[in-house]
Amino acid sequence: MLKHYIKIAFRNLFRQKRLALINILGLSIGLACFSLFSLYTVNEFSYDRFNAKASRIYRVYDWWSFSDRQGSEPSSATPLGPAMKQDLSGVEDFVRIKPTGDKLIRIGNRIHTIDVSFADPQLFSIFTFPLITGNTATALESPRSIVLTRTKAIQLFGRTDVVGRTVEIKNGDQFEPFVIGAVAENIPVNSSIQFDILGNFDYILNTEYGRASLSDWNMTIGISVYVLLHENSNLMNDPARISAFRHNYFPGETERNKDGSPTNGFGFQSLTDVHTGVNIDKWGASDPKNSWILMSIAIGILIIACINFITLAISRSAGRSKEVGIRKVTGGHRYQLVYQFLSESLLLSLISAVIGLILAYTLLPFFNELSGRSLSFSFSQYPEMIGILSGVVLLVGLISGIYPALAISGFQPSEVLKSKVRFSGSNFFTKSLVSFQFVLSIGLIISMIVFMRQLGFMRSKDLGFDKENVVAINTQDLDLQKDYPVFKQLLRSESSILGVTGSYIGLGNNEGQMGRRYKFDTKEETVIEYPIDAEFLDVLGMQLVAGRTFDPAIASDATMSVVVNEALVHDVLGITPEEALGKEFTNSKGPDRKVIIGVSRNFNFEDLTRTVRAQMFLCPANLKPNTLFVRINPGDPSKALTTIAAAWKNISPELPIKYSFLDQKFDDFYKEETRWSRIVSWAGAICIFLACMGLVGLTSLAVINRSTEIGIRKVNGAKISEILTLLNRDFVRWVAIAFVIATPVAYYSMNKWLESFAYKTTLSWWIFALAGFLTLGISLLTVSWQSWKAATRNPVEALRYE
Repeated sequence: MLKHYIKIAFRNLFRQKRLALINILGLSIGLACFSLFSLYTVNEFSYDRFNAKASRIYRVYDWWSFSDRQGSEPSSATPLGPAMKQDLSGVEDFVRIKPTGDKLIRIGNRIHTIDVSFADPQLFSIFTFPLITGNTATALESPRSIVLTRTKAIQLFGRTDVVGRTVEIKNGDQFEPFVIGAVAENIPVNSSIQFDILGNFDYILNTEYGRASLSDWNMTIGISVYVLLHENSNLMNDPARISAFRHNYFPGETERNKDGSPTNGFGFQSLTDVHTGVNIDKWGASDPKNSWILMSIAIGILIIACINFITLAISRSAGRSKEVGIRKVTGGHRYQLVYQFLSESLLLSLISAVIGLILAYTLLPFFNELSGRSLSFSFSQYPEMIGILSGVVLLVGLISGIYPALAISGFQPSEVLKSKVRFSGSNFFTKSLVSFQFVLSIGLIISMIVFMRQLGFMRSKDLGFDKENVVAINTQDLDLQKDYPVFKQLLRSESSILGVTGSYIGLGNNEGQMGRRYKFDTKEETVIEYPIDAEFLDVLGMQLVAGRTFDPAIASDATMSVVVNEALVHDVLGITPEEALGKEFTNSKGPDRKVIIGVSRNFNFEDLTRTVRAQMFLCPANLKPNTLFVRINPGDPSKALTTIAAAWKNISPELPIKYSFLDQKFDDFYKEETRWSRIVSWAGAICIFLACMGLVGLTSLAVINRSTEIGIRKVNGAKISEILTLLNRDFVRWVAIAFVIATPVAYYSMNKWLESFAYKTTLSWWIFALAGFLTLGISLLTVSWQSWKAATRNPVEALRYE
């Protein structure tokens, strides 16, 4: 019997090729989108689960809770890990991890640029990073030991059995030898910890800034601290012990809230929460809300595809009403007809699933580029995908087919054979489904417009300095303390160069920060520090609101003088910029005294989700700039770039120059928002496309229902325009209803999204009107195409059997 059902199903599909093709295409696109979006979501929530000890690994973070502000961020004090292992009985071990970015790697005469990180040797006993060659005990046994991943070992040597080989890594102005202690398997893409080359953290501790940070709890060098707790340890839920530990190392933190609770403390974040823990690391974590939004869009697209299936199935059934009537008259039971139509539905669903998965696999590279991930359809890595996709295909087939099967199998044979069957009973249902499609489509169009407006707003907002026409040069591979004056002198004489300056810390995305806690009278506050040269403020167009900038002729400017921003003056000191001049404050841990000589206008050194924090500039005499900023003439930058490259070659003939434009580095703050804008735009376009396919089916159904009426109207002199108005009127009404429903929902959602930005655009009324008009225009074009064919058809075709 099943074979019989399948045979009839194929015959009917080939008989109605156009509608069947639309059905399969729509469902395939829906399943392809659902597969890709599901893969993204499953990947986001699967981070770090592969670690065997994941349930016992925690990242340490700092939190603060004052009456006027609360927040948290990953802890980065160098002595934190060793102190916790020594003082807290629940801590079994610790590991500190420091990424340093791209470094120049030399193998013989070949030079490569590869990302290098450093970690304590016990990383391989805490985390599950299998070694191909070498062992965990000796992988990082000395400060000059390194571990390569499989991919990098093959890139550098062409094989993986390279333990004992030497690799030279550029540090400052010279290459230093490192010995390969092991080769690790490639790090899974769903790991929060990533590295290509991993060195021993002791190497960092032997550097000047590493030694300085070794016992300084207020100094940060850009590390993350993880601890491994003992089995059954409850330390992460014991705030009293953690608070007592902190008090030992921060005895000066005596400030309390009104209820007696501490204002600062340490916390433990589960490893599996690190990737999505935006409450701890807002700028480094992936917001899980985005994943749920994407999954909701995927389900919405799938529902639209199912709705299309239902409406098109009902449209196709119009030509099969007599078949149903004859089968009932000859003894066919209703359950047999239900089985028949469900078989066709499941067959279509299966065909669509195969095509959809092929389509998803084909589009995966494009989706990876769009989402910024490196996903793959690996059922061993994501075993839940098997159940999700199998269940969805079966569910889609049943849901999409059950209503048409019940509706069609319920035809009364006497009515069918008298040609009195009409589908008017299903019109409200099918039109409601299509109206839901447009609710989602209008919502996504509104979201797309708001995303684009916010991105445009952030890119054009005045940040408090001039970021345009500035070339940022990465100099971390050189020791420019001697060559920097030479480089500046070479460029100053060129007409295409307007100014040159340097800073120990760069500006823009992925540049990191440095800071310390300072004591202001009885109050302590963390201040972001920027060691710069004397021309920094002028070259970057930063304005002073009080006082003066640095003067190389004044000796104290290189030791104790600082220029602070308005946020420090207003939010920390609570005084005016003029009153702040001459104000002194000290390092909370030592006698390092600072004197304010100037107050600069606030500038956004972070992305616009965050208000400007307390910040200050220093001008040390022995500045070693890691980033140079060269302001060039507006217009074509080619001449200036040629000049800069020639000056660079004078001071560093071996190393290629690495530069970027400063405005682009600030735009990179919003890469995630840009990605989401593109994803939502594509999702909106797909929704509109699928909704229009649904309109094709619904219009076909309306034409079938009213074919006799249209024929009679034409015979009685009705114009084509009147027929078009007759057929289009109902659809305009249902799109209008969709607009009324979608507008408040989209307004609420976008308003909540904009709340995450400290500086944001407004939700103007025209955004919603534009989305409504776009949707209405597209739907009218789709409906009018079908209506035109019905209105221009010979009325004899509709009336010949009446």
